[in-house]
Amino acid sequence: MNFILNYIPWAPDPVMISLGSFEIRYYSLCFALAFILGYAIIHRLVVKEGENPKLLDSFLIYVVVGTIIGARLGHCLFYDWAYFSKNPLEIFLPVQFKPNFQFTGFRGLASHGGAVGIVLALILLSYRQKKSIYWYLDKLAVVVPLAGMFIRLGNLMNSEIVGDPTNLPWAFQFKLMDESEGDPMAPRHPTQLYEAISYLATFAFMFWYYGKKHGKVLHGHLFGIFLIIMFSFRFILEYTKINEGISEEAVLNMGQILSIPFVLAGIAIAYLRHKPLAPTELKK
Repeated sequence: MNFILNYIPWAPDPVMISLGSFEIRYYSLCFALAFILGYAIIHRLVVKEGENPKLLDSFLIYVVVGTIIGARLGHCLFYDWAYFSKNPLEIFLPVQFKPNFQFTGFRGLASHGGAVGIVLALILLSYRQKKSIYWYLDKLAVVVPLAGMFIRLGNLMNSEIVGDPTNLPWAFQFKLMDESEGDPMAPRHPTQLYEAISYLATFAFMFWYYGKKHGKVLHGHLFGIFLIIMFSFRFILEYTKINEGISEEAVLNMGQILSIPFVLAGIAIAYLRHKPLAPTELKK
């Protein structure tokens, strides 16, 4: 109990299994679990609704590719363009060329970019499968918060996306954090846990709300509600984070600026799609 009152030391090895040059990191495991569990939940919803599960074969591929490409470009363009504008190949390759060549994996994935990437991928998929994009987005509205929880837990194991210094008794000392983010020994907000908890609560609500509203309102209403809740949490919790991608003097940081359009879009979609669903629209 004493160490809790004097802040929580946090220095886990981000590598779960190491076999020579082959490594399995906790972040990679969390990322994989996000997709596996998300797919399983959506599959259950589709079968329960009497839809054809084969629709999900292409759906998973499009979502995975859209997420990774969008999240990677989002990070490079909005959070670290000063670096990647001088090292453009590192945007697309999992390596670092300077000061020494090394395999790094894709360090840096932005959730806002991932969201845009998913929507663009599903626009293409809905066109090819002749099915409303809102049908897909409503399914994602249930599982994306759960995926967000796993990814933030992966960030916690990597000691990244750390919070501002604080004297709260549950503050973490991220001993393995990047020193460019500040003093590793300073007690900080465990913003990764804050977000993980908020996303888990969002998942629980969306799962319940889906069961309550699906088949009663137009497809897309659930997705609008998801955008409002998810990015409102993100906006609020950004106040506990280190300011990224913008000057320290700015009133809002980059994460908050990027969250505002998603919240506004969610309000518009939830309002416009909150209409009784006609029987002929149920399976579109």
